[in-house]
Parts: sequence; structure tokens; C-alpha cells
Amino acid sequence: MKKLLFIAGVFFSLVSLQAQTAEEIKAEMAPKKDSIAAIQGRVNALQAQLDALPGWKIGAFGTIGGSLSQFNNWFAQGIPNNSSGNIGFTVNAYANLQEEKFFWRNAGNLNLAWVKLDDKDDPTDDDSFRQATDVFNISSLYGRKLSEKFAISALAEYRTTILSNFNDPGYLDLGIGATWTPITDLIVVIHPLNYNFVFSSEDTIFESSMGAKIVADYTKKLGAVNFKTNLSLFQSYKSSNLSNWTWTNSFSYTLWKMIGVGFDFGLRNNKQETLNYIVNNAPTPDPTATFDTIDNELQTYWTLGLSYKF
Repeated sequence: MKKLLFIAGVFFSLVSLQAQTAEEIKAEMAPKKDSIAAIQGRVNALQAQLDALPGWKIGAFGTIGGSLSQFNNWFAQGIPNNSSGNIGFTVNAYANLQEEKFFWRNAGNLNLAWVKLDDKDDPTDDDSFRQATDVFNISSLYGRKLSEKFAISALAEYRTTILSNFNDPGYLDLGIGATWTPITDLIVVIHPLNYNFVFSSEDTIFESSMGAKIVADYTKKLGAVNFKTNLSLFQSYKSSNLSNWTWTNSFSYTLWKMIGVGFDFGLRNNKQETLNYIVNNAPTPDPTATFDTIDNELQTYWTLGLSYKF
């Protein structure tokens, strides 16, 4: 019994000593963490000053996502013998010039993805990779400063697909108005004089029109984090059926050197594209459909995978 009591005493003493040591280590770590946070704060402040300096700022970051799988005799699913895969990538690039009296901001976004599903029991099915996501957008904004936060501006923005149906449809916005830059990384464009050129072989559905253009863009690079969100909206003066908006978001976090984790998602509303799909491209086309008879469903996409910072 005495031996047991002795062993128990030694054990609890060791546990107590270890707990005390752990608490001492945590106590030593606390001020060091505060010091790291303070240093990072000073670095961020210096980076903000650097970003505000005149001259060109050029950068790019992107996301790559993909997977491959194969099933043999997996009878719990509808296609027990199959191979499948998906691959996609997103690239966001910018080249911005900041001067005392003017600015010139240029941006591009590319998002492409492919998928495949090969049913081994069906020799007639399509076993190739097929297009799944196809987004291409470039824009150029020039502003002549009236003050530090306001400028008279002109914008050119072009959107289309490139894997198939290039420029069919394609959208080109040209307009003038004002740009507000409340903080360094945020711009808000309001152009009441804007013409939305629509290029398409389906001229009975797609139509160009005059309207207002609103763009909000926030691009931030902070240490290991790259973030970009962009809202582009066109409000037609002729008809709400000709209006459209697109909201894209990209986020990447660098884990090691230039490699990290990235996530992209986008939302889009375009009634002309919806009607064109129902009339010409749906599994069961409806040639009698009109703007008044269709539901303008929200378009979405997302990509999750490895990211690479250029």
C-alpha cells in the first residue's frame, strides 16, 4: 500500500509539474504573439503606403481545382462501372496606374472548367471531357481626378465565352460618368451614359440598348491573402428584359511559397441568356417561349482547389 501511495504521489507530482511547465510556456508565448501582431500591423501599414504611391501596380492570382475517380462494380449507385473527373482553373489579373491627376485601371478574369463521366457499360456514351464553366471578362477604366475620391471617368468592359460560342453572345459596355474611390482598394463606378452592345447570331432575342452602368470592385492583397470581389450591373433604359448583372468573387490563401488554397464563386442574372437557352439549347427546346413566359433563374458557379500566386 505504501508503494502504491508513493507511486501515486510521484505521478501526481509529475502531472502537476508538467501542467505548471505548460502554463509557464503559454505565459511566455502570450507577449510574443502580441509582438508578432504589432509587427504585422506595422508591415500592413507600410504596405498600404506602398500601394498608395504613384506608378503601376501589376499582379495576378488564380485557383486550380480538379479530381479523378473510378468505380468498378459499385452497385450502390446508378452507374456501377464508371470513371469521372473534373478540372478547372481561374485567373485574376490586374494592371493599375495611379498618378496625381489621373488613374487607369485594367483587369481581366478567366474561369474555365471541364467535366467527364464515362459509363463503362454504355459504349455509346460520351467519355470525353466536356465544357462546364466558361467565363471571360476584361475591363479598362480611365479617370481624371476632381479630388482624391472623385473622378470623371470612362469605362470599356467586354464579356463573353471563349471555349464555345465565342462572342455569341458577347457584351461590350462603353460609357462615361463618375468614379468614387472611398478607400485605396475600392472603386465604385456610376456611368449614366452607357451603351451596351450585344453581339449574337440570335438577333430576335438579344438586343443592344442604352442604359446605366454600375461597377463596384474591391481588390485586396494582404500578406498571404488575396481577395477580389466585382459587381458589374447594366440597367437598360429601354426594357428591364435587357438588363443584366454579374457578381464574381475570388479568394486565395498562400500556405507555402506561391501555393495555397483558393475559392471562387459567381452569380449572374441575364434574362436574354435564359430565354435563348430555353428557345434553342434546352434538352426540350420551347420555340414559343417569350420574356413574359419564362422564369429568370439565377446563374451560379464555384471552384475550390489549389491556388497559385503569380
